[in-house]
Amino acid sequence: MTPAQTTSASKFLSLVLRHQPETAHITLDAAGWVSVDDLLAGCGKAGRAITREQLQHIVDTNAKKRFEFSADGTSIRASQGHSIEVDLGHEPQEPPTVLYHGTATRFLDAIRQHGLMKMQRHHVHLSGETKMTLEVGGRHGKPALLTILAAAMREAGHTFYRSTNGVWLVEHVPLEFIRFPQP
Repeated sequence: MTPAQTTSASKFLSLVLRHQPETAHITLDAAGWVSVDDLLAGCGKAGRAITREQLQHIVDTNAKKRFEFSADGTSIRASQGHSIEVDLGHEPQEPPTVLYHGTATRFLDAIRQHGLMKMQRHHVHLSGETKMTLEVGGRHGKPALLTILAAAMREAGHTFYRSTNGVWLVEHVPLEFIRFPQP
């Protein structure tokens, strides 16, 4: 697979495993898992054939570690970012003092009014590092990096989870816990 083909296949897998499993004629279980065989067959039916080796390559090389195999390697799911109902089974965890959220500057006014909302996803996504987070924010325009006072949020009763790929998840980030970049 060329890098462009890998990216295209990864985006298709994100669509299927996070948002629209019916696109590949599959059904996810309650925890978001589907058998690898069913996924590969469904991708073929959808005109997006992927081999087991290509799937392994996508999972292994995805910088954001978006996908994970079950312990026995027979099933696969997205690590987080679902817009469909799944229970990933994450346990509450204590976050570091600060976390970060990348966004586009055009969204800052709305964030200043409502805080960070999960929108169509199950959670707001936060990170402990800044480089990738800023890149994520740049997907929709000029990027802005928000600093989130995570420990203070936890003390105020907010629950944090951490996905298997290291993304921190929270239901909502109220405005008082957000520090905006200086203009």
